Amino acid sequence: MAPHIQHNSWFSSGLTRTGVNEGWMDFTPGHFSEIPGLMSHLADVVMAIVSPLDKHGYFTLGVTVDYTSNAAARARLVIVEVNPNMPRTLGSGHLHVSEVSYIVEDGSPIAELPDPPITETDAAIGRYIAELIEDGSTVQIGIGGIPNAVAKLLAEKKDLGIHTEMLTSSIVDLVEAGAVTGKKKTLHPGKIIGNFAFGTRRLYDFMDDNPSVEMHSVAYTNNPYVIGQNYKMVSINSTLEVDFLGQCASESIGPKQFSGTGGQSDFVRGANLSPGGKSFMALPSTAKDGKVSRIVPMLAQGAVVTTSKNDVDHVVTEFGVAKLRGKTARERALALISIAHPDFRAELKDGARKMGLI
Repeated sequence: MAPHIQHNSWFSSGLTRTGVNEGWMDFTPGHFSEIPGLMSHLADVVMAIVSPLDKHGYFTLGVTVDYTSNAAARARLVIVEVNPNMPRTLGSGHLHVSEVSYIVEDGSPIAELPDPPITETDAAIGRYIAELIEDGSTVQIGIGGIPNAVAKLLAEKKDLGIHTEMLTSSIVDLVEAGAVTGKKKTLHPGKIIGNFAFGTRRLYDFMDDNPSVEMHSVAYTNNPYVIGQNYKMVSINSTLEVDFLGQCASESIGPKQFSGTGGQSDFVRGANLSPGGKSFMALPSTAKDGKVSRIVPMLAQGAVVTTSKNDVDHVVTEFGVAKLRGKTARERALALISIAHPDFRAELKDGARKMGLI
């Protein structure tokens, strides 16, 4: 359909990456929290999968509230596909039958995402992060091997809370282990807060009509000033490349778009605003089977900075943790070199000398 329909991606994933980089799909940069406002003039027709109508005349947007709720409120035409496999979720993702233009019925399974495998590198990075997460913290956990490794290592923690954009199956594990209670949360105590979910059927069944889970618009969940109201807010995100100042290129490899900003900047800034908050940028120390260091003197030409040097807090590889926030440029370079792969440390020190950092 590319010659007839121009697809615009708000986040370049594996499904859209080729089209974006080859130019037959568009890509709109922006913080995840700002998408509802940025797309407000674009949402003419909205199609969404919803849970069945309840006795009060409401559908719910189920696992996909994010910006769909905002778009539906402004759209000229709203078409819903009612699916009994969509969990009924609480929060602000309700849609009254009077707001709907057309209804289609379907019983197809909701798309699932299996738990990702955990590599030895993921496990090592996960251990470093988990050790620094205190009891009573509120945590943002994403998808991937590293977040999954962190989640498994948090099972022994006490009274954790969840305020995140994406709910995954690992959150169910933490609830069942007794690690997540939300008792210490200073915002929405006792509640798991998110705006979309992607995982296994087990996650969807857990969310169904569960009063401890609330789904809200991304404009709310990802607002840094909302996130920062959580005491001891912990943000865990991945990045692709980090330079000596701590600039994190998390969405492009050189000029090639790989993903998008998503909620990374939202949660990093939110964690910085939180009393006792921490943010972690995680990455394996090398790429291309160990041939390339991901910690570099300068980012590759054309690389997009997702998390700035002013916002970055902790950077973590399988070789340790570099605490950067509040540190000088020289201290940052030395800290990052210390967690780089040993095969590249001498070369990186030479690069730092040439830049006058050591």
